[in-house]
Amino acid sequence: MSRSPLILGLISDVFFSAPLTTTLKTLGYQAHWIERGDELEAPDLLPHSGAHLGEPLTGRGATFIRQVVEWQPALILVELNSTSIPWGEWIAALKSSAATRRIPVVAFGPHTDLELRARALDVGCDAVIAKGRFLSALPELVAKYVRVVDEDALTQACEEPLSARAREGVELFNHRDFFEAHEELELAWKEDPGPARELYRAILQVAVAYLQIERRNYNGALKMFLRMRQWLDPLPEHCRGVAVAQLRADALTAQQALETLGAERIAEFDRDLFKPVVIL
Repeated sequence: MSRSPLILGLISDVFFSAPLTTTLKTLGYQAHWIERGDELEAPDLLPHSGAHLGEPLTGRGATFIRQVVEWQPALILVELNSTSIPWGEWIAALKSSAATRRIPVVAFGPHTDLELRARALDVGCDAVIAKGRFLSALPELVAKYVRVVDEDALTQACEEPLSARAREGVELFNHRDFFEAHEELELAWKEDPGPARELYRAILQVAVAYLQIERRNYNGALKMFLRMRQWLDPLPEHCRGVAVAQLRADALTAQQALETLGAERIAEFDRDLFKPVVIL
């Protein structure tokens, strides 16, 4: 049985978050609240600056992104009145990263503070609602903004065979021709209108991560490992004959090995960790 989709809240007001939890549970979602910024404070998880990538790879913004990548929430709610959560920094980081920018963000705050509302929209919030009507409007907001996968449609589409072009892309991947694999899989993705097309995007993201390791581009590889999760995580364990669970485990093992080495020692990366895509 699949878990209920997660809605993440950056909300310090525990009295307000309680009825939100009840409403979300009724709607079929699980809720998780971050009440203080220091809940995610830690040494930089991505210690090598990635400013040239246009994505934050250091600081608390990076820590927040890493946690969001792990959780993959369907929606993020933000309390603009909170002074204990650096929501401006976090949402700006979220929306600047290709790994997380598609996650919708809905904020609430005092209806009279137009400056605060403008700031929320400027950092990337998709909508700002007056706090006084937020709870009553929550079902409508969730229906409009939440980003969830149609699991039934995805499962059905995954029962179809790999396309000929995708199979060629996988063969190239397994021969470690990662650039060519990316090209074929991208074409396969463009040619497939169904939900299982994301399988091809997931594999090509892993291919590009491995290609960046070959090129000794630490930040580029790490960016792709973070980005791949939004496509790889929603897939079932097997899709179109591909052992997705194995691909996911192999990619995460490679990512962990890369981060252990760091940018200075990327040349020492064990290429045996470039595991092939298994077709059952």
